[in-house]
Amino acid sequence: MTRIFSGVKPTGHLTLGNYLGAVRGWAEVDQHRADALFCVVDLHALTVEHDPARVRRLSRQAATLLLASGLDPERCTVFVQSHVDEHARLSYLLECVATDGEMRRMIQYKEKSALERARGGSVRLSLLTYPVLMAADILAYGADEVPVGEDQTQHVELTRDLAVRFNQRYGHTFTVPRATRPEVAARVMDLQDPTSKMGKSHESGAGIVYLLDEPDAVRKKVMRAVTDSGGEVVYDRGARPGVANLLEILAACEGGDPEELSGAYDSYGTLKKDTAEAVVEVLRPVRERHKELAADPAYVEEVLRAGAERARGMARPTVDAAYRAIGLLPPAAEGPAGGARG
Repeated sequence: MTRIFSGVKPTGHLTLGNYLGAVRGWAEVDQHRADALFCVVDLHALTVEHDPARVRRLSRQAATLLLASGLDPERCTVFVQSHVDEHARLSYLLECVATDGEMRRMIQYKEKSALERARGGSVRLSLLTYPVLMAADILAYGADEVPVGEDQTQHVELTRDLAVRFNQRYGHTFTVPRATRPEVAARVMDLQDPTSKMGKSHESGAGIVYLLDEPDAVRKKVMRAVTDSGGEVVYDRGARPGVANLLEILAACEGGDPEELSGAYDSYGTLKKDTAEAVVEVLRPVRERHKELAADPAYVEEVLRAGAERARGMARPTVDAAYRAIGLLPPAAEGPAGGARG
């Protein structure tokens, strides 16, 4: 069976973009068609200045929202990255295979490091090397597919390169994965800057719809969305990105086609109103289920514990094989042939 791995980073509250662009597809499609693992990648949240308590809080919230969005622990594996040591164990081995030049060519490193320097801060080494940790996340589980957005495709290509290089140097150890575009997905842009994606860590939340926003807050954000000059509702992402974004969100929520939907509107106001209501309705069951799960933290903790145990069982044989292949001695207790010593 095909194996899928993907994750969310707890650097901010999950957004409508995360849901329509990834999580909904995981719940509606991926967990039913493959052996799927979905992870809160909390170690990746440590690459920039952060509040430890906030990381813990957002990690718990992200896990709860994944379950609230329809991920079924009976069908898929839901867990927290730091609960499975194999991620960090494998990451170092892959750092010994990756090169400095590869890391510095990563587009996200260039962008994020420039932003950190502009703020007067220092750039953590982990910001440079985190694509290797991401590769470890994927390769530890022998994933065949990694559903990602366009901004993460370069990282999956690096993962493929590292897997091939390791296999060629030390013997076949890793499955070489491929990046896939989710079957049920939408590209959601910031409502105040429709040329930029709706990101959960954006400094201003005015253009971001969060999954746990109250309905009135959702309506207010959508009604204040930036549109374009002229009053005609036309679907043209290049010339009219604001209107195109609203049409795409509405289409994603209702299952329509943005270009066809544009013909049903003769004013921005009506389009905004219908889009706002569609978003409120698509998020309603997620918010309601989150409220139920948040009231039962013991259940969520048990799901994460069981998920980590299952994930560990999948990852450990591959990571142990990588340790042997690269030339490391097995633990003394195992003996030369893997048996106990007398």
